[in-house]
Amino acid sequence: MTWYQQNRRDLPWRGESSPYRVWVSEVLLQQTQVATVVPYYQRFMERFPTVADVSAAPLADVLKMWEGLGYYARARYLHQAAMEIVTQYGGQLPNTYAELRRLPGFGEYTAGAVASIAFGEAVAAIDGNVKRVLSRLFAIQTSVTRQLKQIARELVEQASCLLSLDRQDACPTSPGDWNQALIELGALVCLPKTPRCATCPLNELCQAHQQGLEHVLPLKPVKKKLPHYDVSAAVICQAGQYLIAQRPLKGMLGGLWEFPGGKQESGETLSECLQREIREELGLTIEVEQPIISIKHSYTHFKITLHAFYCHLTEPQTPQTLQVADWQWVTLADMANFAFPRTDLKIIAALQQRD
Repeated sequence: MTWYQQNRRDLPWRGESSPYRVWVSEVLLQQTQVATVVPYYQRFMERFPTVADVSAAPLADVLKMWEGLGYYARARYLHQAAMEIVTQYGGQLPNTYAELRRLPGFGEYTAGAVASIAFGEAVAAIDGNVKRVLSRLFAIQTSVTRQLKQIARELVEQASCLLSLDRQDACPTSPGDWNQALIELGALVCLPKTPRCATCPLNELCQAHQQGLEHVLPLKPVKKKLPHYDVSAAVICQAGQYLIAQRPLKGMLGGLWEFPGGKQESGETLSECLQREIREELGLTIEVEQPIISIKHSYTHFKITLHAFYCHLTEPQTPQTLQVADWQWVTLADMANFAFPRTDLKIIAALQQRD
C-alpha cells in the first residue's frame, strides 16, 4: 500500500468518488491499454456526465463515442445497464457486489472493482494483472482460476481488517485501494515478459522470484492458430450518396454501421461473394467493379482481410432489411455522424483520399 501511494499513476478516474465514473472507467479499461482509454474517458464524460445522460441517449450516440475502441458489446451493455439503473434504482448504482452482478455487463471483475472502489466492499477485483501477481507471488504452477479467486478474496478481506486497525498508518484503508494497488503492481512492475523484480516491494516474499520462475509463471495455455477469413464489402454509390447498413443489434459489432458485405465461402470469388451477400442482406442485385482497398484486421478469435470494391446497382432498386437492422443513403461527409468499425473507417479514409 505504501508502494502504491508513492508510485501510482495520475489518471483522470483515480480518486473518483462517483460510482458512475468508476464504472465507466472500468468498462473502458477492459481489454484496452490505459493510454488509449484516457482520451475516450474524457470525451465520454463530457458527452455523458451522469448515468441518466447515458440512459436517455440513443444507443447510436453511445456507440459513436465508442468508435474505434473495439469490443463494442461493452458499450451496448453499459447503455442497457444505465437504463436499468435509472428505471429500477432511481439513477443510483446499487452499492453491493451481489446487486451489481445482476446488471448487464457487470461480470465478476467489473462488479468487484465498482463495489470495492466506489462503495468500500471487501471484494476482490481480479484482472489479468492481479492473476499474474498472485500466480508469481504464490508460485502457482497450474491455471486454476478457482485457487486464484480464493487467494484474492482472502487477501482483500484480511488487508481490509488489518488496515482498518492501523489508523496511524498513512496508507489508504479501503478495499478499493488494495485492489488498485495489486492491479498497479502488475501494470508497472510485475510485467508479463520483463518483470522488474529488483524494484518490486514484494520481491522478498515472491515465491516465483525465489525459485527463479518469474519468467515462467503464470503458465499460459497453448495458443491456437487463429483462423483467417476473406471478407468483401460493397461501396455502392449513386447520386453522390453511399449505401451503408446497420448490423443487427445482437451479435458481433452489433448496432454499428458498415459498408454491406460478408465472408467469402468456399469456391466463391470475391465478386461472387459480394453479389450473394448484398442479395441476402438487402435484396439488391449489383455489379462489382474495381477494388478500393484491402485491410487486414485481427479480432479475438479470428483474423480477416477485408476487400472493399466499388459497386453499382444493376437497375433502380430499393434496399430491404433482410439481414440488416437498417440502411441509409448518406454522403461521405454524413458518415461522421455514424459509428463504424475500425475496418470501415479505413474504407472511409480511402474514399476521402480519392474524393
